[in-house]
Amino acid sequence: MTDWTRTVCLVLWALTINSLADEYKDRALSLMTDTPLIDGHNDLPWQMRSRFNNQLNMVDLYTLNSTHTNIQKIKEGHLSAQFWAAYVPCDTQYKDAVRQTLEQIDVIHRMCHEYPEVFKFAASSHDIMEAFEQHKTASLIGVEGGHSIDSSLGTLRIMYQLGVRYLTLTHSCNTPWSDNWLVDTGSEPVEHNGLSDFGKRVIREMNRIGMLIDLAHVSEAVMKQVLEISQAPVIFSHSSAYTICKHKRNVPDDVLMEVKRKQGIVMVNFYNDYVTCQKEANISHVADHFDHIKKVADASIIGFGGDYDGVSRVPVGLEDVSKYPDLVAELLRRHWSDEEIKDALGRNLLRVFREVEAVRDRLNGVKADDVPIPLKEVQNPCRTDYGYPDKSSSTHAQSFKSLFLGLTLLNKLLL
Repeated sequence: MTDWTRTVCLVLWALTINSLADEYKDRALSLMTDTPLIDGHNDLPWQMRSRFNNQLNMVDLYTLNSTHTNIQKIKEGHLSAQFWAAYVPCDTQYKDAVRQTLEQIDVIHRMCHEYPEVFKFAASSHDIMEAFEQHKTASLIGVEGGHSIDSSLGTLRIMYQLGVRYLTLTHSCNTPWSDNWLVDTGSEPVEHNGLSDFGKRVIREMNRIGMLIDLAHVSEAVMKQVLEISQAPVIFSHSSAYTICKHKRNVPDDVLMEVKRKQGIVMVNFYNDYVTCQKEANISHVADHFDHIKKVADASIIGFGGDYDGVSRVPVGLEDVSKYPDLVAELLRRHWSDEEIKDALGRNLLRVFREVEAVRDRLNGVKADDVPIPLKEVQNPCRTDYGYPDKSSSTHAQSFKSLFLGLTLLNKLLL
């Protein structure tokens, strides 16, 4: 083969590869035009807190370039619906977690108010489709961490009324009623062997009110208990496959099978440490997680959970939210069918959401659980105990009763 012939062959090969790449990308964009891309977890609200103390008047989401997410990137990424994380760190537990979480809920509402041409607040599966038809990004709220409700079912219900549609049961700390994923690493002690009795009541109340149960960040024992207890399907809003990367934040194969049985969803996380268990990763590595979950369970339980703006490292090729079409194109290159792609884009999450809403409707006649968590499980110097029985008063009363009986007996003896 002459040098000229070799050069021509290389040029033709490159043109063929580029043509195929363009074909997959075009097909991806076409599918994303027909089916909403719904992402399970984005921490832009925390960036608003940590960088600007939630002063949205200081921010222009069109020109903000120091984050994974801005309006231009959202449009390029064809991001049709986003669960924005209302996250506050674990060191707020037993202190001001509820207040700070309410402020994160507020900033998400204000994002929708300030940019109504881009964001439409959504609180139902119907709202997601309505926003999609209006070419807006449906904006939903997920509270990331059970410490945010301060062991209060009343607070859980109020957050639902404010538009919160999922609760991640733990973040990276145990709550008084649930163990987090770090107990599986041995770096934190097991406190509840999964869920406490109150934790199981939290699950039942979430079913009753129609709140999605998010198992990202929980221990494996909690995963299995919730999958057994819950009447509704569950989600992993931003977790990947444990077999591909053996990180305890990821989902083991036996749990993937239980998610399939429960007809839930695992929304794949893009954080390098959960993708390759290393600092480096690329778009192909992320697609490996999609392929593995599909092989073990089915394409019907897969979604997207990028974790953008909540992580320090993202894969090459998935640098920000504008890159979703490239990942869809990679899945098409791996022979995913159009129907499988549509399921992963949004149909799976919509199915789960609708079933959660259906369970809520079936439980409409069930009364709210208003029994508080036992005081001994939450008592600490920062918590008052109004409403609980006054143990000091009852102790005093018992002492007085004993004294009275003693004096009565003495009086009889003297007589």
